[in-house]
Amino acid sequence: MSYRLQGSLLEVCTCKILCPCWVGEDPDFVDCKSAMAWNFQQGTIDGVDVKGLTIGLAVFIPGNVLDGNWRVTMFIDENATDEQAAAIQAVYSGAKGGPVKELVQLVGEVTSVERVPILFKVNEGKGTLKIADVAYAELEPYRSATGEVTTLSNSIFSTVPGAPAYVGKASKFTLKSEPLNVDVDIEGFNSIQSDFLFEHTGDDA
Repeated sequence: MSYRLQGSLLEVCTCKILCPCWVGEDPDFVDCKSAMAWNFQQGTIDGVDVKGLTIGLAVFIPGNVLDGNWRVTMFIDENATDEQAAAIQAVYSGAKGGPVKELVQLVGEVTSVERVPILFKVNEGKGTLKIADVAYAELEPYRSATGEVTTLSNSIFSTVPGAPAYVGKASKFTLKSEPLNVDVDIEGFNSIQSDFLFEHTGDDA
């Protein structure tokens, strides 16, 4: 059971800026309602090529992010073949072990897994995320006085050592999910984009 997944991750949520979850603190408003996505710029799972595909989550986090008990709905890119979708789901269920298993151990319940259109068009914190009719966000990074994008390094959720996270805000963020009992329509709250590299070559699960 092996995989190597590299690309860009994105989190948009109901926390203020900067989202405390990224540094392991409690959310700003008791709980955190979030849309997350991982876009695979390169990737193979047991020999199955998943380059160019995206997986997204609608997430309800009831308290501190590290305490777990997340409730999520999983969305797999509709452009994936059945083989690709099964491989991605296996990794993000934790069945293939490795660093992704460590991440998804925070999930207490997956309400469903759906194949949907996903738009992930984000670079250095600027762009658009759309997951079917469930989540939509327009993103803009913060910038320095000289116009450089504001970044955060070495946070608890950094998955590439030294890779920066692009700190920004969502000028618009909607998240509507009946299974999660979430209905969000806000402006000017947290968004963070970063790079990821998940690699596992063992046979543990």
